[in-house]
Amino acid sequence: MQIAVTGSIATDNLMHFPGLFSEQLLADQLDHVSLSFLVDDLVVHRGGIAANISFGMAQLGLKPILVGAVGADFGDYRSWLERHGVDCGSVHVSDVALTARFICTTDDDMSQLASFYPGAMSEAREIELRPIAERVGGLDLVVISPNDPAAMIRHTRECLQAGYPFVADPSQQLARMDGAEIRELVDGAAYLVTNDYERSLMEQKTGWSTQEILDRVQVRVTTLGKKGVEITGNAIDTVHVPIAGEVRRVDPTGVGDAFRAGFLAGVSWELSLERSAQIGSLLATMVIETVGTQEYDVKPADFVDRLATAYGEEAAADVRARLTPDA
Repeated sequence: MQIAVTGSIATDNLMHFPGLFSEQLLADQLDHVSLSFLVDDLVVHRGGIAANISFGMAQLGLKPILVGAVGADFGDYRSWLERHGVDCGSVHVSDVALTARFICTTDDDMSQLASFYPGAMSEAREIELRPIAERVGGLDLVVISPNDPAAMIRHTRECLQAGYPFVADPSQQLARMDGAEIRELVDGAAYLVTNDYERSLMEQKTGWSTQEILDRVQVRVTTLGKKGVEITGNAIDTVHVPIAGEVRRVDPTGVGDAFRAGFLAGVSWELSLERSAQIGSLLATMVIETVGTQEYDVKPADFVDRLATAYGEEAAADVRARLTPDA
């Protein structure tokens, strides 16, 4: 299954605040917040939503096609991704801008404050999907994850015109985009993926009810944090998948991206929606156990064992047959 993953490619600057953000926010002064947090750690990692999703898919043995815009400083990052199985042949390289930067501080409760500088990502609107499809012999699914807003809309329109099934994954860009833009991103999607807060924000901004959104997409996937994942659709029974227990909680950055990677792997393997969400949930758990969004390593035997522990031997058997030893 040929899956193109469009979206951001960035460098992550991750910091830790030894305390709670909530204890520093005064309810009666939120209209003029002025705070500086003294952090006790700083690490720099590879990131970006499309790159994170692609890396996770590649860890499970797939060959995702990464689609995004970067700067001339992308060389080492490209080598890393290609060495781990990601197709970077359709990444656009800017002549003038640097690769995007994500700057994030996490507190002791895993709450986060973050900023994102787009840099070269603004040129993603220049990328066309048809030449990519011609290069790889067709596209079975296109993931439209957070990116330059104009690029997200362009890719959505291209998918509808060319008949490429697509995943609407606007997540972080919901705060930036208006209702009309969000409606265009969602309408006609094969899959719509958000977290529960983004689900409510989407309904508020679009003016669409839950049912009106379900009438416009085939499958709606909502991550619920500690409460797991909910999958709904007009043609399917509602599915709820609990989280896979973690060994330790280190950093939540990239957890949602990893879930998407695992879920898409299950879809690519033509497994059920429930099984796909279970794979995604376990991959997400592996990310929360590490610092950085691409610092985990999927060892097939260990992954299958953990899947059996979390979801039963039948789930493990379904994945064992598809997760090759050299994935």
